[in-house]
Amino acid sequence: MRVLGVDPGLTRCGLGAVEGRPGAPLSLVAVGVVRTPPEDDIGPRLVAIEAGIDRWLDEVRPDAVAVERVFAQHNVRTVMGTAQAAAVAIVCAARRGLPVALHTPSEVKAAITGNGNADKKQVGAMVTRLLRLDAPPRPADAADALALAICHVWRGGVQNRLTEALAQARSGRTVRPGTGQAGAGRSKGAQR
Repeated sequence: MRVLGVDPGLTRCGLGAVEGRPGAPLSLVAVGVVRTPPEDDIGPRLVAIEAGIDRWLDEVRPDAVAVERVFAQHNVRTVMGTAQAAAVAIVCAARRGLPVALHTPSEVKAAITGNGNADKKQVGAMVTRLLRLDAPPRPADAADALALAICHVWRGGVQNRLTEALAQARSGRTVRPGTGQAGAGRSKGAQR
């Protein structure tokens, strides 16, 4: 699975893509940030973020997009900008029919470091180790985006299979074990 992680922000929107599957080594696909000038109006900044994310989606061609779930902060202005950038990422992915998952910062930290209260330095160190990099990605927003992508590869794959199985169960279809392919319901031997 190839996942694009998005650490939303107006000034720096971190983007990082990894490829892998649970239980196997991960590979770095790309990492970077989309930057916008803080002195610009909100409209042009969001348009620039949209254009940057669209470029990344064209180049990386992910199977899924993982976006950091915005959480309440004391600084309402900061949380609003972060939420707006997250919404742009979600819309860009949805336009392409890509599944989008939202992961909380503590969920990502727990997945990457084993500690939901880990600091940015610990997350950066584990991302570096897991992807076998020479140095932590800079700025921290880029490392956080990779952490989101890694978290989704490890947790999202299982969650996606559970969601798919529930949807198929609700529609009356079954999945043939080991194939991931839907059947028509009961097997011929079970029909009456």
